[in-house]
Amino acid sequence: MNSKALVGSLALFLILFIHQISVPSLSFAQRPSPLPSLREQARIQQEWLKLRLERELPRLMRQNGVAMWIVDCREYNEDPVFKLLASPTAFAARRRTILVFFDRGEEKGLERLALGGGSQDDLYTVYRDPENSGRELYGKSQFVSLRKIVEERKPSTIALDISATHSFSDGLSVSEYEALSDALGPQWMARVVRAERLPLDYLDVRIPEMMPTYRHMMEIAHSLMERAFSNEVIEPGKTTTNDVVWWLRQRVNDMGLGTWFQPTIDVQRPGQDAKSILSEKEDVVIERGDVLHSDFGITAMGLNTDSQHMGYVLRPGEKDVPEAIKRALRTTNQLQDLLLERMKAGRSGNEVLADTLAQMKAAGINGSVYSHPIGDHGHGAGPLIGLWDRQQGVPGRGDVPILPSSWFSIELSSKTAVPEWKGQELTVALEDDAAIDAAGKVSWILNRQSEFHLVK
Repeated sequence: MNSKALVGSLALFLILFIHQISVPSLSFAQRPSPLPSLREQARIQQEWLKLRLERELPRLMRQNGVAMWIVDCREYNEDPVFKLLASPTAFAARRRTILVFFDRGEEKGLERLALGGGSQDDLYTVYRDPENSGRELYGKSQFVSLRKIVEERKPSTIALDISATHSFSDGLSVSEYEALSDALGPQWMARVVRAERLPLDYLDVRIPEMMPTYRHMMEIAHSLMERAFSNEVIEPGKTTTNDVVWWLRQRVNDMGLGTWFQPTIDVQRPGQDAKSILSEKEDVVIERGDVLHSDFGITAMGLNTDSQHMGYVLRPGEKDVPEAIKRALRTTNQLQDLLLERMKAGRSGNEVLADTLAQMKAAGINGSVYSHPIGDHGHGAGPLIGLWDRQQGVPGRGDVPILPSSWFSIELSSKTAVPEWKGQELTVALEDDAAIDAAGKVSWILNRQSEFHLVK
């Protein structure tokens, strides 16, 4: 290479290098790493299941006064708790699966039996009745074997998943109940109790080994919302709310994740009807000066996240969010603080709600609280702390106590009048997930939003 060519090449290299370091990249530097391979995910989930069955279930059965728990379900009509009692590679009950848990006491521990469905990778003993050998494996012979199990163990109580209050505790279908009743007969059916709290508590309690994965999932969800409310996705005056919704859905799909609900993107702006928020029902073009709101969650490894974040689209000449709009977000942050201060293990959801709303009114905040447990399900098992349309409390579902080692989606909102909007109220709805540890301390799992995402 001659000297002129060498000088030219060096000059071009310098130009490209300077351009690279001086132009902001549209890719976020702190994007979370992907989740592990499916095989590794299944291994981790299997370990979680083992720990829940060995560490948590015996304790919960004793706390709820249950000597034997029978979970009976058929393929594609599974009990809500089934997937959290079965291996991650078991996608259905396979004809019929009857799981039997019998408490043999502190010394011998919990016996776990499976009639149909296999051992779930050696977590259950597959029950084989010699008298039923050669007979149809699935069908009446399963109930004959079940009766023999009950007669041999003579449990003082037999819990079945029947509940008019909690859907998570109401997984036994009518036909299976009838077949089970016929098999057990009056003697043993007299010992049947409704397992109101046992399935609920089992699904509500988190083991600490889940936390690193869940925090990682929240990092992914927060990163996606940050990108969604940025110039990477939004071009003011052109991009619509549905464009952002489907950008989120596509990214989730591309990352091998799932979601448990359709994301929503809402818009608030001066001059709109104060009683309405432009939502996913209308494909709204996002304009400068708009306040944006997202509701978004992801699903992976049997866990679910749930977050609501706010964004702002800068007007020409603006470099930051107007102070009155910032103040509206700080007000909702204050309401979050009031709620977390009152969430104590042992208190019911209705008690926490009433206490929080009283303090909210004393602080002059116009808001509402509608928080819920989260984890195995998006709207998880455990106590409700209000519903958006039930601020007076939720009978039954709100009477359940908060348990240590549980997770909550802190979901709430407040309304603040904005002078620059001629006194029109701005609703700031926030949602992020918090954990109550084994000692009863409440803290944010990742972080909460305290500043608007900016579209420039």
